[in-house]
Amino acid sequence: MSTKIFKHIQTSVVPLPIENIDTDQIIPARFLKATTREGFGNNLFRDWRFDENDNPKTDFILNDPNYSGKILVAGKNFGCGSSREHAAWAIADFGFDAVVSSFFADIFKGNALNNGLLPVQVSDEFLKKIFDAVAEDQHAVVEIDLVGQFIKIVATGETESFEVNPYKKACMTNGYDDIDYILSKKELITEFEKPLTP
Repeated sequence: MSTKIFKHIQTSVVPLPIENIDTDQIIPARFLKATTREGFGNNLFRDWRFDENDNPKTDFILNDPNYSGKILVAGKNFGCGSSREHAAWAIADFGFDAVVSSFFADIFKGNALNNGLLPVQVSDEFLKKIFDAVAEDQHAVVEIDLVGQFIKIVATGETESFEVNPYKKACMTNGYDDIDYILSKKELITEFEKPLTP
């Protein structure tokens, strides 16, 4: 298996209630020289996390020790802008397993799914409920179940279902990349290719 298996997580979250976060804000263009996925997390939201002297900005959420977790919760229209796959690499390399928003740019959503990062699209109302829960308790826990395709605010028990591409769901829940998925169908392919008997 080539990638991490994702079926279910239950974790505190990092809230980033900013709309229209584009890929250049997620990972600035000057950090795109590397060709492997490792190390991009160091520069996630670089210009928001650090000042011109590379000192952490204390007022940015990723530098606040009160917030941690495997889920990034962001405002509407996350991942807009250029099509750089490095944005998904940076988020995953930083340690996030999922991003929750009420709308994702299509190209970012595809890049995320291709790299083992689950984009969970919820309604505007449910997104607000998550932000409200975290405002009330910095350690509020959110559960994401990919198999059942639902997201839950644990403290309140409120849930909402979400959509996911069935093929990508199969890949993520089994830890498959595209080649692994094809190999998992080897018996069906072999059966299909058998010559018809007269």
